[in-house]
Amino acid sequence: MTVRPARAALARPTPRRRLRPGRLAANLVAVLIALAWAFPVYWMINSSLLPNAVLISSRPRLWPWGGSFDNYAAALASGSFFNSLKTSLIVTLIAVAACLLFAFCAALAISRYRFRGRTSFVLAILFIQMLPAEGLFIAQYKLLANVGLLNQAAGLAVLYTAAVVPFTIWMLRGFVAGVPADLEEAAMVDGCSRSGAFFRITFPLLAPGLVASGVYAFLQAWNEFTIALVIMQKEDARTLPLWLRGFIQASATRETDWGQVMAASTLVALPVIVFFLLVQGRLTSGLVAGAVKG
Repeated sequence: MTVRPARAALARPTPRRRLRPGRLAANLVAVLIALAWAFPVYWMINSSLLPNAVLISSRPRLWPWGGSFDNYAAALASGSFFNSLKTSLIVTLIAVAACLLFAFCAALAISRYRFRGRTSFVLAILFIQMLPAEGLFIAQYKLLANVGLLNQAAGLAVLYTAAVVPFTIWMLRGFVAGVPADLEEAAMVDGCSRSGAFFRITFPLLAPGLVASGVYAFLQAWNEFTIALVIMQKEDARTLPLWLRGFIQASATRETDWGQVMAASTLVALPVIVFFLLVQGRLTSGLVAGAVKG
């Protein structure tokens, strides 16, 4: 009696795939790099739960055993955290919305249309990126002073938008160029108008690029310090980076409480973490699409 080849093939055990030594070494290196990247974040959170006497001792404590949330309570009670949080949110949201609007329109114009001065416009964007931010402080201060926008969230948002727009244009330009214009033309042949073809066909494909560019603009506006230091001089107009600076500047009679500094740093980083959790799916697809299409 002969066994059919199909049954014989099913009876054979499937060999297990062995992990190659080179691949195993690469995975271990990736894990070590990830741990080294995450350790400062862990150390910040760990230090925020420990008292200052433990932090300044000669023997570091790697685990927050016996810790508490007293540093967080002291950080929230010692300054105008919520007022600074409100100012930072207003400035950042205005800057991100305005930056995406202007950069998106500019990226569409560069990628889709051929017009006189297009090359000069692209070179101007590169030139603006090369200018140091510190060299513009005097001009920016006088400009906002003349229009009455010093110590105002709107004035700071205008400066953040101008600083972030050039690079955001370059990011969105790669995404727009990666979407073929033939898709819009095919939709117009099927009866869509030009605007209808754009919003129904092209715009959904550009959503990951907008999210990735929005994350970049959010981080730049949220963590910016030097421009806010020059423009927002009143205490009630401080952003969160300026509020955090108050914990590091110790007075002559009191040393810096590093536990409160770490707790305040964690509070400043918390909105960024929440924002990343909300957009991480779109951000990953956007970065991959930009790498493939750009």
